[in-house]
Amino acid sequence: MTTRILHVVTNVDAYDDPDDPTGLWLSELAHAWEVFEKLGYAQTIVSPKGGRSPLEPRSLKFPNYDRVARAWRNDPARMALLETTLSPDQIDAADFDAIYFTGGHAVMYDFPDSDGLQRITREMWEQGKIVSSVCHGYCGLLNVRLSDGSLLVDGKHLTGFAWQEEVLARVDKLVPYNAEEEMKKRGALYEKAKLPFVSYAVTDGRLVTGQNPGSAKETAQKVAALL
Repeated sequence: MTTRILHVVTNVDAYDDPDDPTGLWLSELAHAWEVFEKLGYAQTIVSPKGGRSPLEPRSLKFPNYDRVARAWRNDPARMALLETTLSPDQIDAADFDAIYFTGGHAVMYDFPDSDGLQRITREMWEQGKIVSSVCHGYCGLLNVRLSDGSLLVDGKHLTGFAWQEEVLARVDKLVPYNAEEEMKKRGALYEKAKLPFVSYAVTDGRLVTGQNPGSAKETAQKVAALL
């Protein structure tokens, strides 16, 4: 049986102010995809609404726009995948071995309250599959409740984009909420690296999370280790 990965990307293209563009942080998808591709895994992309996933302009600049991200953007077939993402109602959780939530500030808007994404995540978790996220992707885990009503993240060691990193990235005035603080409110045992923007990933059982864009490769490698 081929191992199958479900990547989750955003449909949102701006902050509250339409003049402040945002979207998918490309390297977070591209680096993980490369790790899984080399292992021969089958990969599928889903978004809250299906269809187009716009790119975060900040992710297309140095130092985040590296070889792997450039290769993706310069490949028409790869870019076409981001125009034709599936919607949650097209996804059967039983078909996948792991789910991987990508980031970009856009996901803060459409990941947390997507009933479809919550269903897929809950079903995969309860089927014994791997749930993972990188950077702001952990916003997709904020409100996932299991069949017994408990929050998936309650009591779990995890990481994601830190408030300190929001401040350093000068977007703390743009973001709709403090994701790190919201995670802690839900009982998550949040942790982060001693230094901002360095690769840092946490494994707690079948939950794998990475802190920031630079953590995508490490996060994917930890997912692969569990698989």
